[in-house]
Amino acid sequence: MTPGERAVAAVDREPFIPETIYVSAEDTGWLVPLRRTHDPATWRAHVHADAPVVTAVEYDPRLPAHLRDPAAGRGVVSTSSSSKPAIMARMVDALRLAAGHRVLEIGTGTGWNAAVISNITGPGTVTTVEVTAELADAARRALAATGYEVDVVTGDGERGHPPNAPYDRVIATVAVHTLPYAWVAQTRPGGLLVVPWEPTFHPDGPLAVLRREGDGTAQGRFVGPAHFMPLHQQRSDTAAPHETREQWEATGRPDLTRFGVTVTPEGQQVWLDDPGTPVPSA
Repeated sequence: MTPGERAVAAVDREPFIPETIYVSAEDTGWLVPLRRTHDPATWRAHVHADAPVVTAVEYDPRLPAHLRDPAAGRGVVSTSSSSKPAIMARMVDALRLAAGHRVLEIGTGTGWNAAVISNITGPGTVTTVEVTAELADAARRALAATGYEVDVVTGDGERGHPPNAPYDRVIATVAVHTLPYAWVAQTRPGGLLVVPWEPTFHPDGPLAVLRREGDGTAQGRFVGPAHFMPLHQQRSDTAAPHETREQWEATGRPDLTRFGVTVTPEGQQVWLDDPGTPVPSA
């Protein structure tokens, strides 16, 4: 097992998952509720599987109200989930955590990932930011009940959380197409940022690992696929993934790991092979 896999296995996921989760109906694929009180064995099987668990939903605003069917799950889309454990382990490995590291997490969700990180870095070292008050409250309760001393902040993750900066590590559990410079500014020189990316230049939704340099810039490469829901301010046009695939295929389908990104106070640039070869984004 990798250090990340051991870290994820060391923290029970179950206390962080709500009593009602949402699973795909076998006949339609639509999301329908699964309540622990109604079917505890199936609920537990989903919670302990190496798969994401959908924990909150809403109606797709693009679907007319008369077409919604709450009983069948028609029109329901995921708004929050507990990440697939294998993806969490990969991201923890990329962070290269050590005891005492101060960590900023963007996107608290259930609080389980914050607990996994805190189990490595120690009490009082993790700050996690969640935009949805109900989710933040639930995560705060779960972390307190399981004994993890984590600072759960209800707020806009795009701004980070300056009061607890600087951080040794920053991790996002939401995808971006433009990395907020506030995250770089709040990372100490030499610190790492691990951030999922929207499929704007490669269709696999790549994971970026960047190092914050002393001059205020951050630079790194993409290391593998990591599909996450977008940061709420950065939802892409629904046509963007199709445009990205066309663009990627037209350039010879370069491997995801050939891409990198440089972030400065003035903006960012994704590049292929080296920073001198910029690539456009869909």
